[in-house]
Amino acid sequence: MQHGRGGGWNGDQKGSARSVGIPADQATVRRSNLSLVLRHVSERGSRSRSLVAAETGLNKTTVTSLVGELVARGLIKEIGPQHAGAVGRPGLALALDGSGVGALGTEVNVDYVAAFATDVAGRVLIDRRVGFDATGGGPERSLDELARTIKEAVAELDLLGVTLAGITVAVPGLIDSATGIVEVAPNLGWYGVPVAKVLSKAGVAPNVPITVDNDANLAALAEFTAGVAAGTSDLVYLTGEVGVGGGVIAGGRLLGGADGFAGEVGHVMVDPSGERCGCGRIGCWETKVGLAALVRMVTPERAYGVGDGVVRDPEERLAEIELRQAAGDRRVDAAVIEVGRWLGRGAATLVNLFNPRVIVIGGYFARLAEQIIPVAQTELKRLGVAGSASRCTFVASDLGFGAASRGAAGMVVERVLSDPTSIDIRHVVTSRPGEER
Repeated sequence: MQHGRGGGWNGDQKGSARSVGIPADQATVRRSNLSLVLRHVSERGSRSRSLVAAETGLNKTTVTSLVGELVARGLIKEIGPQHAGAVGRPGLALALDGSGVGALGTEVNVDYVAAFATDVAGRVLIDRRVGFDATGGGPERSLDELARTIKEAVAELDLLGVTLAGITVAVPGLIDSATGIVEVAPNLGWYGVPVAKVLSKAGVAPNVPITVDNDANLAALAEFTAGVAAGTSDLVYLTGEVGVGGGVIAGGRLLGGADGFAGEVGHVMVDPSGERCGCGRIGCWETKVGLAALVRMVTPERAYGVGDGVVRDPEERLAEIELRQAAGDRRVDAAVIEVGRWLGRGAATLVNLFNPRVIVIGGYFARLAEQIIPVAQTELKRLGVAGSASRCTFVASDLGFGAASRGAAGMVVERVLSDPTSIDIRHVVTSRPGEER
């Protein structure tokens, strides 16, 4: 499944030439079987070779060979005898390893750059966000900052003895993921920016693939796999940033559209007499519910675009708003209610179109969820088709502003699971004589 924007969890199938020099058709079958075994252990947990063979339908000899290669690539490890009550020598249990293989997800957004790294087993190695004026800095300075962030992360992973399997960059805009070009990112002011090409010259090893994808789609995938609504086959994720992006999971798969640009919900026109949007149009949904809209209503003297030389992370802006609310500033309560109303109105359209079971709200929406959700839910029930609206609920993400970079790292892990041969063989594994493997 290949989409121009956020193609879902799919590998690019590179690296098959590393499959021990066997013919292409056999290499394809072996790569598929390596993926089957690795994914099976990843999803099912520790188990013996015999159990893996029984559950996957592969014969024991094949599983032993595949496991040997996965161990050699550092993706599976043996964790000791597994006693299952059977007569005879116990089998050695297998478990997902990948502790020496890292996945780096990064994000550049209007007012910050973020990095999130895990190993293949999902252990978090790096998690940081740095305030940065990407809109004011333009593409060149922003990519310089992103390259610096990547270099620092790679150096940290090196110190941990972790080899980087890939980098995925999240950007709020329309992305041609096949070329790594940001076609348009209105809130950043980017048009036709070759992000992958630029970053490939920033000191990253040439064998480390760099891909670019839409932030909302990556965040939706993170929510689908590890968020508050994990496993929900039909959900919509809303970013809650300066702009508003959407990722749609339908039937357990990310909805991409003909050109991969599905999910640009923030630029649906909801008020023909409203504010001008960063995309140049009037009355887009994000002009009503984006963080920029909330800041403009509460602190107009410090609104986005009003330069005072101070770079504010979104958390800092939210902290200021919360302090004003605690001090009794009535503008805050009115603004939050207004955002909730428009959030519910726009969500009603999404529910009528996609019939999700859950709408996960992220970013600043999640931070103010206790105040926003009741208002939005009431508006949704009022405007949505009765049946679908009554069964759809808003829930607040617990991934904060890091959902997109987390999803970006997850995309790299998924590529490893899909093609284990993309990871070099590190050492030769020999069987222990006489053991049930």
